[in-house]
Amino acid sequence: MKRQIIKINETLCNGCGACATACHEGAIAMVDGKARLIRDDYCDGLGNCLPVCPTGAITLEEREAAAFDEKAVREKSAPLACGCPGTMARVVEGPASGEACGIGAEADIPSELRQWPVQIRLVPAKAPYFENADILIAADCTAFAFGNFHREFLRGRRMVIGCPKLDPVDSTDKLTEIIGANNIRSVSVVRMEVPCCGGLEFAAREALKRSGKTLPFHVHIVGIDGKNDKFFEKQ
Repeated sequence: MKRQIIKINETLCNGCGACATACHEGAIAMVDGKARLIRDDYCDGLGNCLPVCPTGAITLEEREAAAFDEKAVREKSAPLACGCPGTMARVVEGPASGEACGIGAEADIPSELRQWPVQIRLVPAKAPYFENADILIAADCTAFAFGNFHREFLRGRRMVIGCPKLDPVDSTDKLTEIIGANNIRSVSVVRMEVPCCGGLEFAAREALKRSGKTLPFHVHIVGIDGKNDKFFEKQ
């Protein structure tokens, strides 16, 4: 059928991923650093992605295309089993310089978190924010034990968190899927010094091995007292 649908000029595309995030139907994905229309039947032709494109790479055209499959999109985008709409993948914009982020004396310290969700079990393996990203795999407790977590570890990275002792499933398969499905630049692990936390490091190492990729890999170990002399980096 002939209908209105988006067209992406890859020459103008700068690979920012804003359109993929804006497309709630999942019709756009980042492929080799460029936005691509991957499913005609997922594009409703309304152009929600147009205004977020900073380079004007997206336009609307009328051409032969598969009909918009609203049912397939609805089933694909359904909330997870927990029923929580807050699990929808999204990019988090940082505050403007000097903008208050909280209450009291620490209000001028911004968060470095730039995506949602962060739990390993909840993040989509092919989320647009993973493309060309440095990945941080963090144990749940590290952000509480290490006071400078955001600026020391999280800044400039996309994060997933988990606990090898409390999570009901092994994280290796999900981490393998994330590393394998995206153009990842590096992998960093932040774990606690306690022995059980070694399971997260093992899962990350095994995932990288299974992915068949050779990437920079670093491990940081945080002490339970949170002092700087209690963590170190492994190459």
